[in-house]
Amino acid sequence: MLSKALSGLGGHAARHPWRTIAAWLLVAAVAVVAAVASGGRTADSMTAPGLDSQLAAELIERTGTGQDGMTAQVVATPVEAGATFFDQGAARTALARLQDEVRRLPNVLGTSEPARALDQGGDTAVRAGVVSADGRIAVLRVQYPQQSQLSAADLDALVAAVERLRGELPLRIEMGGDLFFVFSDAGGGAGELIGLLAAATILFLAFGSLVAAALPIGMAVFGLTVGVATMTVLAGVTEIPTFAPVLGSMVGLGVGIDYALFVLSRHREYLARGVAPEEAAARAAATAGRPVIFAGGTVVVSILGMAVADVPFMTMGGIAVAIVVLIMVIASVTLLPAFLGVAGARLARPGRFARVLHSRRRPAVGTVPAAGWARWIGHVNRHPVPYALGAAGLLIAATLPVLGLRVGLPDDGSLPDGRTERRAYDLVAQGFGPGANGPLIIAVDPAGDSGALDRLVGAVTADPGVASVAAVQVDRATGIGTLVVFPTTGPQERATTDTVGRLRADVLPAALGRSPAKAHIGGGAASLSDVGRRTSERMPAFVAAVLALSFVLLMLVFRSVLVPLKAVLLNLLSIGAAYGIMVAVFQWGWGGALIGLESTVPIVSFIPMFLFAILFGLSMDYEVFLLSRVREEYVRTGDNGAAVVRGISGTARVITSAALIMVAVFLSFAVAEDPSTKMFGLGLATAIFVDATVVRMVLVPATMTLLGSANWWLPAWLDRILPRGATDNADDDLDDDLRDVTGQVRPVRGLAQVG
Repeated sequence: MLSKALSGLGGHAARHPWRTIAAWLLVAAVAVVAAVASGGRTADSMTAPGLDSQLAAELIERTGTGQDGMTAQVVATPVEAGATFFDQGAARTALARLQDEVRRLPNVLGTSEPARALDQGGDTAVRAGVVSADGRIAVLRVQYPQQSQLSAADLDALVAAVERLRGELPLRIEMGGDLFFVFSDAGGGAGELIGLLAAATILFLAFGSLVAAALPIGMAVFGLTVGVATMTVLAGVTEIPTFAPVLGSMVGLGVGIDYALFVLSRHREYLARGVAPEEAAARAAATAGRPVIFAGGTVVVSILGMAVADVPFMTMGGIAVAIVVLIMVIASVTLLPAFLGVAGARLARPGRFARVLHSRRRPAVGTVPAAGWARWIGHVNRHPVPYALGAAGLLIAATLPVLGLRVGLPDDGSLPDGRTERRAYDLVAQGFGPGANGPLIIAVDPAGDSGALDRLVGAVTADPGVASVAAVQVDRATGIGTLVVFPTTGPQERATTDTVGRLRADVLPAALGRSPAKAHIGGGAASLSDVGRRTSERMPAFVAAVLALSFVLLMLVFRSVLVPLKAVLLNLLSIGAAYGIMVAVFQWGWGGALIGLESTVPIVSFIPMFLFAILFGLSMDYEVFLLSRVREEYVRTGDNGAAVVRGISGTARVITSAALIMVAVFLSFAVAEDPSTKMFGLGLATAIFVDATVVRMVLVPATMTLLGSANWWLPAWLDRILPRGATDNADDDLDDDLRDVTGQVRPVRGLAQVG
């Protein structure tokens, strides 16, 4: 049985703690060394097989011109007020030098040539789209090879060269583009530190003991070190997206500390009942470790389920995050019991702070059901209808903004003013229009139709969403042509997505007619639009699969039909509320300033699916932990009402402490500069807060009271075919080993009763 296996595993770790800790140290050292020796950097490839933007990239790749590679933008404007690049002066000379210096950087295939265009006349430079109409802004577009041939060193070389030239030239120079998006540091280090400090504070207040507070933090840091190092090793052999380490740190810290808290609180319960430390660790691993295994398994399976979207970078990001969660689960039932064995009986005694703070109350988290929580749950159970309706209505109201959800990609215009990417974005928009920051690239295979390119240029130029079309470039070897199209609107605006859709559905087919020529639209804005559409199309199947799997898992654990059905529905409500609040903050701007959001942005196309996978799994953490206690009480007493009150109130302090830790960790990332990181942080924090308060402490007791004994109904035919290995009552089984002939739990190995 699972509980017996966990008991043996935890007991062995507690009896031989230094061996276990040494093994984890060895694993961590090997992982770090491997990461340093053969690890790679994260990178983003926002493409997927079969998408129109991917077909465009494949056509361009056939030309061998390098246009399918990465780009950067270097934007310059004279420092002297009133000076222009049209003048034969210092600014124009400096621009020529800037162009030459950038072209000589490693791996640069070529650049646009504003200085040479100016030599042919100001009008020529303006028509080429490299100098603004007023002559004040020049843009140097830098072409690099494909991402696989580049590294962060290329970004460092560009930044170093520009920093040097800023001090030597009479120009204000800013930079942006793909190279920054892919290779700039995604951040997260400060968020991790803030999250750890907040978690340590909450744990200390909850336990009143530095030792008790340090153990979950230590375990989480161990696990996160191994997890992130493993992710780095994977990045050396496959493409791991840049958001994966940040998201892995967020989720890893949250679940790691939570899982440790669940096991630690059970361990202290057994210590308080007089159980020896080693035996208490074994019993805690069996009883609390079992829901940790199921909850962590649900998180992992939910995240891996994103493979149904058939978007490679999302699949690999999910695998990387799932590995971190899996490592935290293993650490919770091996490394933490070893820490508990080292701490020994000290965890049974409340610390000095706890004795002062709780001098008139019970000292340890989880020792007994808190009287205040018991009174609250009892109150809800006496008035289940108004509480159920009120809480459900509140969550439904919070979910309503989802109806206005708009997916896209926040562009550099949403970054803080202090970032060079934001300043470059603003200069380009000011000089050339907002669409210049997100050009579309139309790749055309004429297939023998010599007039196809001319017809396409005329049709695309006439579209109301297109500001201009650059000169067509044709590869002589393949005949493939490329059109660089500048929309009238910015990359993250809905109108740009509409323009892409209109060009594909109406303009290109009408221009080509029955011609054998093929045309596909690529570029950053088109790629993200395609990814967003694919994830939206696959989302219903993904949600249905996760819901069905979670229902079956919970039915196996709790031997019930209605309990898992209720859990699935309530989890949907909390996740829906999180989505709604994200829309209100990021799209409508409500309270955006509180997290440093400087402008409204669309929701990143892949985030809703990622959040659903992670949040549904995390919601199951609390569901399994809470209902496991309710189930234990129901099996012991047969009284549903008493089981609900004792089970929920007995876990309420642990769940609220765990939720506070997760919320603190996730919110620490919500203040990051990157809007995507903000979305992950705020979405996760909101859902966990709602789940641990409105759902767990109001809706769950109210609905379980209304359902009564039907909570545990299971058809006889289904009961016969369901396996029973996952449903053993570990607490009761292990208690049998500690009972004397009078039926009382006795102290083990002479440990005095802690009272």
